[in-house]
Amino acid sequence: MKKFSRNFIIFMVFLSFFNCKTDKKDIAKAEEPKEGYQIELVDIQNIKVNDEFWLPIIKQVQEKTIEYAIAKCEEEGRMDNFLIAGGQMEGEVKGVMPFDDTDVYKIIEGASYSLISAPNPELEKVLDSLVSIISIGQEKDGYLTTWRTINPAKPPAPWVEVKEGKRWESLAASHELYNAGHLYEAAVAHYKATGKRNFLSIALKNADLMVNTFGEAENKLHTVPGHQIIETGLIKLYEITGNEDYLNLAKYFLDNRGNPQNHELFGSYSQDHIPVVNQDEVVGHAVRAVYMYAAMTDIAAIKNDSSYLKAVNKLWDNMVNKKMYITGGIGAKHEGEAFGENYELPNLTAYSETCAAIGDVYWNHRLHKLTGNAKYFDVIERTLYNGLLSGLSLDGKKFFYPNALESDGVYKFNRGECTRQSWFDCSCCPTNIIRFIPSIPGLIYSHHKDTLYVNLYASNTGKVKLESSEIQISQTTDYPWSGKVNMEINPEKEKKFTLKIRIPGWSGNEVLPGDLYHYMNNIDESPTIFINEEKTKGKVDKGYYTISRNWKKGDIVKISFPMHVRKVVANEKVKENTGKVALEYGPIVYSVEEIDNKESFDSVKINAEDNFSVTKKEDLLGGVNVINNDYLTAIPYYAWSNRGIGKMKVWIPFEN
Repeated sequence: MKKFSRNFIIFMVFLSFFNCKTDKKDIAKAEEPKEGYQIELVDIQNIKVNDEFWLPIIKQVQEKTIEYAIAKCEEEGRMDNFLIAGGQMEGEVKGVMPFDDTDVYKIIEGASYSLISAPNPELEKVLDSLVSIISIGQEKDGYLTTWRTINPAKPPAPWVEVKEGKRWESLAASHELYNAGHLYEAAVAHYKATGKRNFLSIALKNADLMVNTFGEAENKLHTVPGHQIIETGLIKLYEITGNEDYLNLAKYFLDNRGNPQNHELFGSYSQDHIPVVNQDEVVGHAVRAVYMYAAMTDIAAIKNDSSYLKAVNKLWDNMVNKKMYITGGIGAKHEGEAFGENYELPNLTAYSETCAAIGDVYWNHRLHKLTGNAKYFDVIERTLYNGLLSGLSLDGKKFFYPNALESDGVYKFNRGECTRQSWFDCSCCPTNIIRFIPSIPGLIYSHHKDTLYVNLYASNTGKVKLESSEIQISQTTDYPWSGKVNMEINPEKEKKFTLKIRIPGWSGNEVLPGDLYHYMNNIDESPTIFINEEKTKGKVDKGYYTISRNWKKGDIVKISFPMHVRKVVANEKVKENTGKVALEYGPIVYSVEEIDNKESFDSVKINAEDNFSVTKKEDLLGGVNVINNDYLTAIPYYAWSNRGIGKMKVWIPFEN
């Protein structure tokens, strides 16, 4: 962090004297959580990224975007709402969304992940002050949704129905439980980062209220949240406390979606049309959907629930085979921020919300932890480098809410603009980027017993504790611009364990799992892996090149993934892309932007015999590989619209 406004610092210091007591009580752990995911994460404090691609992006968020977002929240009254709710300030609710509280929670969550990898005393003090502000807005019984506390008869959004001004009366739209979910997720991250219980105690008090309010018992409310995420939040609280009430409430909310005997159904927009275990098509609001699917996967793992597992598998298959953009984006329609019909994937009017991409990464990461299958990281990688990263400008201060795959320079697809905006009245995407980006190092590795998974490629040093020994591992690479990766393995002592190296689908002639996209021409080249200069003979298991051997200090693994410019064709049922191809190089999807093709943009075409060159341009867009031929220049899709408003397209007309 650099500098905050003088008034904001004074404001924070003043507030630090109010309600800033840290709950010193130990978290009650009646029992350890049941066996759940077999594959474990590696704590991001044990992963030091020094990568030339990801480190600048992570640092940008840590050093600029967090501070910028706090200033925006201050400017728009997000913090004031907690103070007004608690009687420390006078006034009506500020802002226009019933979930504005969550912007503060998500900033704290992202900043907490930042503290884990990059300790920062000033930032930690700011978070303590924010927690103090939040505590002021919490009611005595634990309730925490500021707009309803301030004036329950006057919601900030006209679409929130008010009848008697009571809590929970408009759960389809009020976001009271959505607010709670982000509160829990942020509080768990803050506790893990700092060891402090000041924020966690707020979350637990609120969660206990939820447990006492909702459920099967006759004296409780029988309903479900309109916008999902409380489920994964409750499960995270369960994981650190062992309190099964939280887990059971999460499952109650999931079990009763689509149950008309429980409540008046909210419909397919909220995935509340049929029971979740019977759902086999991804429908409705895409963000709500993937948050729910993530929670369903948690239940499948923790409860060993086969009906939940069967459902999430069917839903995932439907999404990747029929409803996913080549960028990894999901959600075709502006109306309802929703999935479209099967194969409905428009380009100019694509929604492909940044929040949905983030939620889809969370879901796929869980599926990987459950199965150890690399196909989920194929989806994660494609989303990270393309449809998610595009949501943030290169300077870290402008954002896409939707991520179009085509622009005519006129249609204002980004909530009233043709390019990234500095903020939104609905600022869920900027703050979701903040909560996600600092956590990326935790995706690189995972482990199970004496097996170490290498999931993503980025220069880093890591420390992983396997069942029988601790391993230090480092990567050196120019990925995604190059397919060469060098790894050094340093166990405490010579030890046998298994190394699983993910073979990206794109290096094996697979764009994405399924048949929604395919390469026009397959390549015969295969990835090569050497250990100490000797070519290995391993086997591929679930997409991982698997090597079991005695490893000793200083063992060197060299990987080479063949990288070529590839032409991608969509399934013929995607009518929008008939007669068109897209270009890829490694994991990066490319786009043609008007600024690079001023004379030829509207007439540019690709021929079957076209050859392309790839050039690294260090002075362009932060340093990127550019694809060229005699009449076309293409840049990475994620970097488009950083040089002003203009035309762009991912899918380019093709002629034989």
